[in-house]
Amino acid sequence: MKQLFNFIVFAILLVVFLFACKGNTELKDGYTNTLSFNPGEETRIVEAFLSIKDNTSILLKRGTYKFDNLSIAQINHIRIKGEGFDKTILDFSDQSQGGEGIRVTGVIGFTIDGLTIRDSKGDLIKINKSRDVAITNLHAVWKTADSTSGGYAIYPVLCKNVLIENCYAEGSSDAGIYVGQSDSVIVTKCRAAKNVAGCEIENTAHAQVYDNEFYNNTAGFLIFDLPGLSQRGGYVKAYRNYIHDNNNRNFAKAGSFGTISGVGNASPGSGVIILAASNIEIYANWIINNNSSSITIASGFSVDDKAAEKINGQYSPISTHVKIYDNTIQMGDAFPEPAYQHHIGKLLVAIEQKLNVQDALRKNKRIPFIMYDGFSSNILTGAKGVNPDSICISQPGDNVFVNSDFVNMAHPEKWRPDMNMAPFTCK
Repeated sequence: MKQLFNFIVFAILLVVFLFACKGNTELKDGYTNTLSFNPGEETRIVEAFLSIKDNTSILLKRGTYKFDNLSIAQINHIRIKGEGFDKTILDFSDQSQGGEGIRVTGVIGFTIDGLTIRDSKGDLIKINKSRDVAITNLHAVWKTADSTSGGYAIYPVLCKNVLIENCYAEGSSDAGIYVGQSDSVIVTKCRAAKNVAGCEIENTAHAQVYDNEFYNNTAGFLIFDLPGLSQRGGYVKAYRNYIHDNNNRNFAKAGSFGTISGVGNASPGSGVIILAASNIEIYANWIINNNSSSITIASGFSVDDKAAEKINGQYSPISTHVKIYDNTIQMGDAFPEPAYQHHIGKLLVAIEQKLNVQDALRKNKRIPFIMYDGFSSNILTGAKGVNPDSICISQPGDNVFVNSDFVNMAHPEKWRPDMNMAPFTCK
């Protein structure tokens, strides 16, 4: 009888043990391996990042962690998770040298969720050459918003299938949320403030940017295509965004002012800037109190006299197939003060003044909402079409659009900005 009892106890313990083992090895949220750390275990965390295996989820429990940097490379299906942006904080302020706070390279299936990263010398998080990337519920901030801040807070580049959702970026000396040379991107339900640019989509194809708020930056939202990069962007849609009060001074690093690729070219008071980009739709947004230019459509010739020499399969300096419609747009009564000290801001001031001199009936109205620099493909072909590049605008009002005639701006006797929107009205 005693032997039977012992056998039953042994059998029960064996079953419990087997189930416990199964619990450790089965997939949890799709991850085979799970690691968990507390503040004070930074050395172990750095080692875990360097030796990480496929299908691993790392939980960083609430508290503040101090790191020099963290790096993950050439691995698949990885998640870094905190307990909330207000609970798990990764602080890089004691970095001994410049560079990213977190660098991710060559990862297929990368997720970072639910934490704050702050105060690195370089970019806060850079994700390079990766696929199936999800950046969610992440705050990426510098406590001081000036030229000493890193360039990009959230920075996927050369990636495919990217989701950036419910994130906040602050203090970048370039762009808070920057997506470069990538394909198939969604940016949604994010906020960006106190950056030079709130969000920038650069040389990136098939991007949707919606339900975001970009405010209190120098410029709210940029769509740029630049020369010398690996791919051409385009097919970008931006809708249902609240882009407002972007009137702060431009504090980009000194080397970016006046250069063809520098965000230093963004005038204080800019809502949306489209530069040398094609197949763009801007619709159903609220673009409010960006007091130098609500929407700018510009070509590479505006910032680069040699833009024609750089044309190739990945770059054309002319913005084409741009549709702007059904947006709610308002501007304040005057340019922001920092615009008067900025090289592009001064041009926008001059356009407003010129329009009011040309037409006394304007009675000192503000610059029109949409500023088109007037550089078209005619400059390359010698043709005379009035809208050869399919700029399409459908916005109500009487002070909506100006073709600023940048090509003649250096010759006052020829320069004549034109508010006739008829050739650019959507048919």
